[in-house]
Amino acid sequence: MPDDLTDPRDSRAWIAPLVSTLVTLPLAFFALVTGGLSPMACDSCSEADSDRFDASFGPAWTLLCCGLALSLILLVAAWALPWRQGNAARRVLITVLAPATVLLTSVTFAALLDTP
Repeated sequence: MPDDLTDPRDSRAWIAPLVSTLVTLPLAFFALVTGGLSPMACDSCSEADSDRFDASFGPAWTLLCCGLALSLILLVAAWALPWRQGNAARRVLITVLAPATVLLTSVTFAALLDTP
């Protein structure tokens, strides 16, 4: 592990977290709004369809919220990582994982819903 005194400061360390933030936050907002509005898909359902949808929505919503929280944690970690050249690869990996987590969470949410 590089020593902070010998590892030079990376002057471009802010670029990857900024790009990831600009991609992840709108994706997360869209996923949250879509997930929040998804119960309206079953407004005109029969009682049996509505019961199946409600049973699947609870776990799917929990997964969506946890996945979006994880992506937020990844964004914070990308910004909080020391701005040294030795952390460049870790920072890029974390910044790529943040929007990927949102996309994977959204797809999993949609797959878990039992829509009529």
